[in-house]
Amino acid sequence: MSSPTPLKFLMPGWFSLVMGLCGLSLAWHRAQPVLGDMANGIALVTGVLALGVFGVLLVASLLRASRYPAALADDLKHPVRHAFVAAFPVSLLLLATVGVALGGAEGGLSLFWRAIWWAGSLGQFWATVWVLGRWLSPIVTAPGQGPGNTGLWPAVTPVLLIPVVGNVIAPLAGLPLGYTGWASAQFGIGAFLWPVVIALILVRRIAHSPLPDRLLPAWFIVVAPPAVIGLVLAQMQAPLVAVQALWGLALFFVLWVLPVLKRAIAQPFGVAFWALSFPLAAFTTLTLRLVELQGATGGALQMAGVLLLAATSMVVLWLGFATVKGLRDSSLLAPEPVANIVVG
Repeated sequence: MSSPTPLKFLMPGWFSLVMGLCGLSLAWHRAQPVLGDMANGIALVTGVLALGVFGVLLVASLLRASRYPAALADDLKHPVRHAFVAAFPVSLLLLATVGVALGGAEGGLSLFWRAIWWAGSLGQFWATVWVLGRWLSPIVTAPGQGPGNTGLWPAVTPVLLIPVVGNVIAPLAGLPLGYTGWASAQFGIGAFLWPVVIALILVRRIAHSPLPDRLLPAWFIVVAPPAVIGLVLAQMQAPLVAVQALWGLALFFVLWVLPVLKRAIAQPFGVAFWALSFPLAAFTTLTLRLVELQGATGGALQMAGVLLLAATSMVVLWLGFATVKGLRDSSLLAPEPVANIVVG
């Protein structure tokens, strides 16, 4: 029997590359009023790259599912990796958002983006129901584990925000496409469950155990929900103070998790590092959107938005080069090391 190829280890979390590239595209698009048509050009190139990466990952994932069905089944059973299943529908929602933002809500591409949005929306809704359904399943105790290591706590990580709170992304393209009712309903699901998941993550960290070191970059995912919710509220023409409040909360989360970065980058590079990309891009986009809403052209907030855009772009470039390097030297798409979780 031949040894498994790297394809066997292509878990759904690889779609976080698409999420990060889409986020960067949206951030550059939002910078157009400040930086001119060049920003929209970069947004278009990045969006096309995101679509290309998605296509490659989709084909590779289908091949993996056919050749290594047991590996996919293991991912769906894994306490952490199972939550990454939502990275696929979230990628679809973000691709539709990029397409609509760059003019795809009307014209010949409209049907394409509508189909992509519905596939992502319904897929994300299913992922939420499926992931939360695990909470109601019988709890299985692994041999040799005491009460402190049993139950659902190993699954409670910031990655859980993707399937549970990722619903808040739906209105970004859903509202311009005219799906106000369903997009708003799906937004409500994510907005309601957001504080629930944050509370559970903090309880796990304080009362159960820290995250495995290789998952440290996942702490940055907590920045994404308030940033995206702020963007949706702006889209819904909510009061300015509500958008400002969400921006302030996103800023708090950035500053809160920033000290983790030093420990995170000390770890060997892995796909989990892409958790840095979309949250930073979403916060950058919200900052630039707030510049428009406040009419703060030329002010400190605009400067902050431009600096954030530069920093986010550099982060995504670094992630891209590191990913290519990891694929070349075979340090990625390899068996996952066993986590050493310390209780207390």
